Amino acid sequence: MNIAEPPIGSIAQSVAEPFADLFNRISSREAHVTVIGQGYVGLPLAVGFAAAGFEVSGLDTNNRVVNNLNSGKSSTPDVADSELAELQGTGKYQATVDFSVLSGSDVILVCVPTPLRKSKDPDISFILATAERMVENLRRGQLIILESTTYPGTTEELLLPMLESTGFKAGKDFFLAFSPERIDPGNPNYGVRDIPKVTGGVTAECTKLAALLYRQIVKKVVEVASPRVAELSKLYENVFRSVNIALANEFALMCRHLGVNSREVIDAAASKPFGFMAFYPGPGIGGHCIPVDPSYLAWKMRFNNYQARFIPLAEEINQAMPAHVVKLVGDALNQRKLCINGARITALGVAYKKNVGDIRESPALQIISMLVRKGAIVRYADPHVPSVEIDGSVLRRIQATDNELKTSDCVLILTDHTSFDYQNIIDNCALIVDTRDATWGMESKPDQVVRI
Repeated sequence: MNIAEPPIGSIAQSVAEPFADLFNRISSREAHVTVIGQGYVGLPLAVGFAAAGFEVSGLDTNNRVVNNLNSGKSSTPDVADSELAELQGTGKYQATVDFSVLSGSDVILVCVPTPLRKSKDPDISFILATAERMVENLRRGQLIILESTTYPGTTEELLLPMLESTGFKAGKDFFLAFSPERIDPGNPNYGVRDIPKVTGGVTAECTKLAALLYRQIVKKVVEVASPRVAELSKLYENVFRSVNIALANEFALMCRHLGVNSREVIDAAASKPFGFMAFYPGPGIGGHCIPVDPSYLAWKMRFNNYQARFIPLAEEINQAMPAHVVKLVGDALNQRKLCINGARITALGVAYKKNVGDIRESPALQIISMLVRKGAIVRYADPHVPSVEIDGSVLRRIQATDNELKTSDCVLILTDHTSFDYQNIIDNCALIVDTRDATWGMESKPDQVVRI
């Protein structure tokens, strides 16, 4: 018995149905969105979609984080507790640890960590574990977007085969794209809505749906040819920053040898209205992106028989800055007939950047550890970080009172939080090592302030 083939028109219709249905659900904001990972990246994204009217599930494996979120306690300074509570009140946002929510989701956004191993190889175990759970819950008509920063090729070489192992075809049965996260924690000027979104799908249909989704919550979406282009765009952003920060750091070292203030030189150069972008030296680089992302690209290139040169050189310079800061402290104390061993040092700030509590890869932790190992008595003040672990010991923050400042042999500014009163710090400190130029332009005594 011959089985008649279905008409060509019905085949085209069956292929178009998942795309058209999802297009309409996203356009009408009836799609159920699940964001995997509810940290600095995932929570603002989830809240952005919920505020736009989507029903959103915030999926995380950390029970404590989920319980706090469902109690109206935000996990990031970019989302206010009141905003979170309001969305929960409308039923638009709910946090969960249950991966079965994926089967009922129209859109899945993956915002999981992608750290480096000690060997500098990418650790994509969180992406792999998440992909396995998506495979278990994959259904026809879903849009999946990876936002986690990773090496070029991850979306097409890793995720795509795993998802298509179900028998579904990307671009027809489900839709897959990459869109790099660009969240800048603690930045009041650039929230989710203000930062353009780059997106590249494995097919044209995938790109169109991903772009349509982000246009519901951001002002500008940039569509690119493929996930690989989108993956590389994120890496290039942070390679650019890493290399230019390294240049500023090395330039500061050169200026010190020449007896010139690097900040004054950079500010003078920045007066040129074109062809120059100011980068400033600091105690090192921190956070998840700049210390990590360039290594993803360098690792990938080694498999393509290409040895990156700028990336490891920039890393070498930036990683040497904490030791340079410790040397500055030692030299400054020595000029006052003191030594690091036994010196009372108050560190201001331990977060990797101002006005946030994120200590990931923070150079402040390495600097404090080096000072403690040399015998210094180190205390720290940071309004955003209640405690830190240094070499297995827990340090708890103190208040930068006038008495604390006056009785310190050295005050070390490691994070330029705006809540610190820098003029008061100058008024009460005999010696300040300012690694962030937080006191720049303020009147001080001769040799009172040491800069990088």
